[in-house]
Amino acid sequence: MKPLLLALLLAAASPALPAPSGEGPGVGESPQTATRIARLLRTTPLIDGHNDWPWALRKAHGDARYTQDLTADSRALPQPRHTDIPRLRAGGVGAQFWSVWIPADITGPAAVKLTAEQIDLVHAMVRRYPKDLELARTADDIVRIHRAGRVASLIGIEGGHQIDNSLGVLRQFFDAGARYMTLTHTATIDWADSSNDTPRHNGLAPFGKSVVAEMNRLGMLIDISHVSPKVMADVLDISKTPVIFSHSSVRALCDHPRNVPDDILARLPANGGVIMITFVPQFLSQARMDWGAAREAEAARAKSRFLGQPDRIKAATDAWDAANPRPVTTLAEVANHIEHAAKVAGHDHVGLGGDYDGIDITPVGLEGVDRYPALLAELARRGWSDANLRKLAGENLLRVMRANEAHARGQKDAPLTTATLVPTAK
Repeated sequence: MKPLLLALLLAAASPALPAPSGEGPGVGESPQTATRIARLLRTTPLIDGHNDWPWALRKAHGDARYTQDLTADSRALPQPRHTDIPRLRAGGVGAQFWSVWIPADITGPAAVKLTAEQIDLVHAMVRRYPKDLELARTADDIVRIHRAGRVASLIGIEGGHQIDNSLGVLRQFFDAGARYMTLTHTATIDWADSSNDTPRHNGLAPFGKSVVAEMNRLGMLIDISHVSPKVMADVLDISKTPVIFSHSSVRALCDHPRNVPDDILARLPANGGVIMITFVPQFLSQARMDWGAAREAEAARAKSRFLGQPDRIKAATDAWDAANPRPVTTLAEVANHIEHAAKVAGHDHVGLGGDYDGIDITPVGLEGVDRYPALLAELARRGWSDANLRKLAGENLLRVMRANEAHARGQKDAPLTTATLVPTAK
């Protein structure tokens, strides 16, 4: 039996070790289902749309991020994480988009510099572990690398603030390997409105439309996670290629502003795009979202009431926490979001985007990157066919990439998109 298949069988058949960041014990599957999922992932690369491991390494280790042992069990670290190379293999991960996110409040030349450094970190990771990781730039790269038994490593930029209003910077990041850009993060920028901030443009500003046009020309995936519903609609109106939501869930099941409304999901078949369902608890569970809002309100009240008295503030919030336990989110709720997206948009338009190491708490049963087989097993239990599981795991994203690449080949003689944005005062 090949080592990868053995690792998948063991990971899927056994309950996961609870990670310190998890909300509870793992979820086990029958040996028959475990074998089925393991064989499926041998031939279909599981492609996850979003993992923040590069920033977690930077945050924890600074300049030493380049020398960390990425093969060590990261659950045992002082700052435990969801990702390490053995668990990527145990989870059957065939390809991972590594987010080169930087905080949304870092803008201008500093944002470009930090983004370049995070791209450099991803390149350094694949150079240090050539038997495990390899940089991928195309869909065919993903297939080839997966067949060779390595994890295809792709780069995703998480916010238009990272290009400092420059199409030239966008092109340079594409040449460095970035294959998608999320148009905004949590802040509205000079050319697009965020879902988590006050809108200023009623969607996509004229320069934002130039960004979309240039990404289409390059063959760079347009990621409309994090943006306002109006930006989602504007992009779907003008993009000549299929788009992605790299890590989002559905608003019909949890009314969080980060989630995708059904009227947008219903437009994915015409566009050809994919929503990659995320594992963020407050995006999955209305009870969890409401609890978080109530906790924030209580913390604000305590801070106002006990101004300058941190001990009393902590005591008040601790008392509230004791009286109001955090609702638990589960793997089954992730499956619910996947099934809803498949019902509205179709099985051809759903994928996975866990947001591991970008979240503090994970759903029960999805404590780390080794737990993807458990999620696929739950969907198999619900009656999903192998064909639809393969689409979810990676075939849909491969199709989107190939469509973007084909469009770019047809534009190889087209002129560069040229546009200059002079930011206005906020």
